[in-house]
Amino acid sequence: MNAESDERSEVAEKAAPASATGESDRAERELGSRAPGFIKASKALHLSWQAGVFIVGLGVVTAGVLMLVLPGPGWLVIFGGMAIWATEFVWAQLVLRWTKRKVTEAAQRALDPKVRRRNIILTTVGLVIMAVLVGIYVWKFGLTMPWKISE
Repeated sequence: MNAESDERSEVAEKAAPASATGESDRAERELGSRAPGFIKASKALHLSWQAGVFIVGLGVVTAGVLMLVLPGPGWLVIFGGMAIWATEFVWAQLVLRWTKRKVTEAAQRALDPKVRRRNIILTTVGLVIMAVLVGIYVWKFGLTMPWKISE
């Protein structure tokens, strides 16, 4: 194991809030169906409720998957579909908890001063390289476009 991964885990442990690591003082929302009580009372009604939630969630997730290749906020819509599924299904609730924890840990690592400094340096170097390349292009070809607009 390299030192960088050890450093990342230390930063994540220090910076991650208790809810992100699963060590919350307050009890996390219990797993299971969040359907109204009168729907849970009837097995047939609850089963049809779950089927409806599954179909709606499937439609939203499918739309999100399509948006990954088409214009649109694909991942946001996929997570929205997962949230719809999480109102009824324990597996979706567990997936969302894991996702929230990982996103929070990544956000905390990104806020680490060493990582921010490295990202600023890499961005600056990239911008300087791009400026040099644009400068070389303008010096060599002038401000004319590489295609013929007059045709």
